[in-house]
Amino acid sequence: MKFCKYLLLLAVVLSMINCTEPYQLETNTFEEAIVIEATITNELKKQQIKVSKTYRLEENGPTFEAGAEVYMEDDLGNQYEFTEGDKVYESTVEFQAVPERKYQLFVTTANGDEYVSTKETLTTPTEIESLSTTVVTKDGQTGVEIGVNSYDPSGTSKYYRYVYEETSRITAPKWNPFNTILLDQPRICAGTEFPGFETIGFEPRPADTRICYQTKNSNDILLTTTTAFNEDRVTNFPVRFIANTDYTIAERYSIQVTHYVQSFEAYTFYKTLKDMSGSGSLLSPNQPGFFNGNIKSATNPKEKVIGFFEVASASSKRIFFNFQDIFPNTPLPLYPYDCTEYSYDSMFFGINLHPTPEVPCGTGGPGGALRGEIRAGRKLLYLNRFPIFIMVIPPCGDCSRFASNVVPPFWQ
Repeated sequence: MKFCKYLLLLAVVLSMINCTEPYQLETNTFEEAIVIEATITNELKKQQIKVSKTYRLEENGPTFEAGAEVYMEDDLGNQYEFTEGDKVYESTVEFQAVPERKYQLFVTTANGDEYVSTKETLTTPTEIESLSTTVVTKDGQTGVEIGVNSYDPSGTSKYYRYVYEETSRITAPKWNPFNTILLDQPRICAGTEFPGFETIGFEPRPADTRICYQTKNSNDILLTTTTAFNEDRVTNFPVRFIANTDYTIAERYSIQVTHYVQSFEAYTFYKTLKDMSGSGSLLSPNQPGFFNGNIKSATNPKEKVIGFFEVASASSKRIFFNFQDIFPNTPLPLYPYDCTEYSYDSMFFGINLHPTPEVPCGTGGPGGALRGEIRAGRKLLYLNRFPIFIMVIPPCGDCSRFASNVVPPFWQ
């Protein structure tokens, strides 16, 4: 789960901003606070913990707290060390939380500030049984809703948080197996040699620029509880809605949903965070003020600390589908880029079918425009109907310009 979109709100709350202008939001006063995001699971893996600082309205995002000492201890005296990575602290070895153990987090920043969590135990392991796909209409838009189903016969799970990772296959619609390139070589025009003239040539384009894969992670807080029901069963809880006009599902699509079984305290923390970020709450007069998690400062009891140390059982499920599986006989969504075709004449002929003094022996005219586009990388070849070159913007002929050309290891 990423806190980034909620840190801006928390900075506003902490600063107690009174905003009267509709634009140019700025922080008049600012109270810095540390932010600790830690979810340790029963999955055998290198666990991760994020440590950062709140940020001002006019800043780009949270500041990673580098140089910290981060470790965990359980009630048997086992210690789990974390080392600094790319904006995250990662455990030095793979491990998993186990039932009936109590875990506690310790963080010491580079300037000596110490933070400690309460002792937490692993929640009830509960598996995701299945993911569902249902065609629904929301706000007048038809799309597919992806739901989660799970059941805990012991009735002790009750509180759930969800994240997802979605991957789409993308095919460049106007791909050509060749690239146009410029070759420096002299040309003869009307008996005169022009040194250094750029001739248009071709080279093979990598085949893996035609089909790509784009992966995105959820960035919303998705929560549900079964406390109001007779049994601890989640039925088709909606985690994702995708319109049938969204290119995300235009070809083949996969989503992996993970649920975390939460404690009541963890659920309350995330629910409060979600409510604070709700529509209109940022600038409404009903500001809830600062709220505490389960992490405190050991050096300054009055210091405000944002975040929660959670030990949660996790379960994941993945599904695949093609667009026509869900929406048969429905037009495919449009490619996310404007793939207008641009025609360029590489040679301009006069009345006597001889090259003009400028094209192609010079740098002006239509031939010069085409060479300029190739030189700047603004256009890629789609079709060659010499002397006409039909060109498109790069994302339309090379999907690796905005997505990965590496096939994901899980792809089916």
